[in-house]
Amino acid sequence: MRLTQKQIESVVALPAPKRYSHFIKMAADQNRVWGLFSDGWALAATSTGQDVFPLWPAAEYAQLCAAGDWAGYSPREIPLDELFQQLMPRLRDTNTPLAVFYTPRDQGVIPNLEEFEADLKTELDRIE
Repeated sequence: MRLTQKQIESVVALPAPKRYSHFIKMAADQNRVWGLFSDGWALAATSTGQDVFPLWPAAEYAQLCAAGDWAGYSPREIPLDELFQQLMPRLRDTNTPLAVFYTPRDQGVIPNLEEFEADLKTELDRIE
């Protein structure tokens, strides 16, 4: 599903908690999320310097952030099975939180990994 520029602009303008809710719905509907990749996954940092793993609900949103430190990175799909079975365990092992729905002007929401997983699985159960 291709997003229009108007859709992208209206969602990016939402406050971070509303973007988080939008992310959960889109991720469940499409059964995938997106990261930025270039010889490894893009990481960001919180204001305290802790690494976070940014995720987006569509390639178009990730592409908006592929500039500055992430110039040369490209959106890469992460199927939800891979997210739950491979990525989430690695993030837990390294104590690396997710950063859900970064924008060029906002770092998004940094949820507790268990809450994020529960929110996404609840939405998956709701649409099945």
